[in-house]
Amino acid sequence: MNIKPLADRVLILPAPAEEKIGGIIIPDTAKEKPLHGKVVAAGNGTKDEEMILKEGDEVLYGKYAGTELEFEGEKYMIMRQSDVLAVIG
Repeated sequence: MNIKPLADRVLILPAPAEEKIGGIIIPDTAKEKPLHGKVVAAGNGTKDEEMILKEGDEVLYGKYAGTELEFEGEKYMIMRQSDVLAVIG
């Protein structure tokens, strides 16, 4: 990974959106934005906030949290650790 988040930020690979529900195919415009994903990189934290999240953690985050970015054809979310709601597992 060539992206290294700074301070208390994490880089998340969102889980793919649901494409089919009960046999009905959902068009791209109606797909629900995924609210969970996998941490692929994490910063070192700040002097006031220790970095708790680590690479490989499955996390839940808020609907409007973070910033979307595209790198080498893959879509990611970058956000502050405080925008992450929970670790799954």
